[in-house]
Amino acid sequence: MSEKSLLLTASNIYETLAISLPTVVDAALGRIDKDVCDDRLAGWAARLVENAAMTLEVHGRENLVAGKTFLVMSNHQSHYDIPVLFCVLGANVRMVAKTELFRFPIFGQAMREAGFIEIDRSNRHRAVASLGVAKERLARGTNVWIAPEGTRSRTGELLPFKKGGFALAIGTGWPILPVTLQGTRDALPANGRRSRKGARVRVTLHPSVETSAYAAGPGSPREQRDRLMRDVRASIASAL
Repeated sequence: MSEKSLLLTASNIYETLAISLPTVVDAALGRIDKDVCDDRLAGWAARLVENAAMTLEVHGRENLVAGKTFLVMSNHQSHYDIPVLFCVLGANVRMVAKTELFRFPIFGQAMREAGFIEIDRSNRHRAVASLGVAKERLARGTNVWIAPEGTRSRTGELLPFKKGGFALAIGTGWPILPVTLQGTRDALPANGRRSRKGARVRVTLHPSVETSAYAAGPGSPREQRDRLMRDVRASIASAL
């Protein structure tokens, strides 16, 4: 694996701005189009993975059923998780992301216009509203990605899970696709600034979890949610 490089990180920022600016312009002109946004995201993800000379090893592709919409849940180790997931899952995915990211000039506006979902965990009412937006995206056939840890893990070990995504899953009946990411933090760890080429990244797509079975199961809604959360966590942890 190569030495850490600020130049590679700068290249990633350039690639991100290169798709953000035209998205903002399209929105201002009233011609924003999801298919165009998908194509931009697909190209962006491929370039970032290629520029970082990553080796992607994917297991469980058979669990990504064509034509089926998923609430994707994965562990979160690095900013590189995002392009890696787009490369593996396809571009018909939108991320639930913390509100701080939407404050960046151009980039934040582009995320919003492209359909990414802003969540403010410091404001319960706004957080609930964000999950409502996620529900709408799922209903339209767009996969929604949630990192239930809520932030990147500095050690690679799973952090405690937030409960909102599981309440959404129970309430809507959308299946969860658990995904385990391993190795992205070798390219860029949490809070790191220098990227590194040559990381070997393993992505495991686990069998989907049918949340309707939990909603119909025993116990209170809270107990059903917590049981679902434990099972999804165990699935993700099994490939770490």
